[in-house]
Amino acid sequence: MPFRWTPELSALDITPEEWFRQRRRLMKGAAMAGAGAMLGLTPLAAMSGESSEDTQTPFEKATSYNNFYELGSNKENPAANASKLVISPWNVVIDGAVARPEKLSLEELLKSHPVEERVYRLRCVEGWSMVIPWLGFPLAELLKRFEPLGSAKYVAFETIHDPQRLPGQARNVLEWPYREGLRLDEAMHPLTLIATGMYGRPLPNQNGAPLRLLVPWKYGFKSIKSIVRITLAEQQPVTSWNLLAPEEYGFYANVNPQVPHPRWDQGSERRIGEFLRRTTLMFNGYEKQVAGLYTGMNLSKYY
Repeated sequence: MPFRWTPELSALDITPEEWFRQRRRLMKGAAMAGAGAMLGLTPLAAMSGESSEDTQTPFEKATSYNNFYELGSNKENPAANASKLVISPWNVVIDGAVARPEKLSLEELLKSHPVEERVYRLRCVEGWSMVIPWLGFPLAELLKRFEPLGSAKYVAFETIHDPQRLPGQARNVLEWPYREGLRLDEAMHPLTLIATGMYGRPLPNQNGAPLRLLVPWKYGFKSIKSIVRITLAEQQPVTSWNLLAPEEYGFYANVNPQVPHPRWDQGSERRIGEFLRRTTLMFNGYEKQVAGLYTGMNLSKYY
């Protein structure tokens, strides 16, 4: 496709330098994945839990039907209000129970952590799901860099707070800024990703640019978007939806078809782009990889 300039393009549409530098590696990886498929080899996507029944959600649907309450509470609001999220400059603070707290610019972070592609299922608590090829790096790699202390048991995340620009934060829908948290062993699991892109391109604003969390065995609200702070903590952190409605949104939020939400059955889901519903899998299909994290826990009590 030839390059075409349009008046709608802005500085935010320019490919970041680090993405440009990594283009050959990403293209090579895509070519290898295609060759592997022809030879019957197991791609990284399958190693991450994707099955042959997981058709990827079209880019247009994945970027136009979103939950991102900072940009509005309707599914169409994030795409419509995406330009209101200013992502340059962007800094992330890593602090708390670490030996080397620091503030990193987005550029510094991308230089230090080359991205890889992983195809993950994303299951929303409301009963819909998507399959998306993400670009990112394991959260564990970032946390190890700052040397977590022995007292650290949890990881807390905080998103941008900019009520002057973000229309959702001008309303008291939630207590802002949006906050989420994981147990440290969940955060260090190889499947837990810091996403910087999707579909081979930088992360769109409506999908949580420039940095979002991905925990594919948990409901989507755990995958906090537009992260500005990561804090290692000794105590279980406050999380936004659990604070608002603890009887509906547990701290763990593991996908569990046997534990219904008070307003929705969790036994089935509608894949965006499909007409029929499908059976929801325990831990969103990642049971083999993550069930060991919860050995001995009552998952109905700790939902």
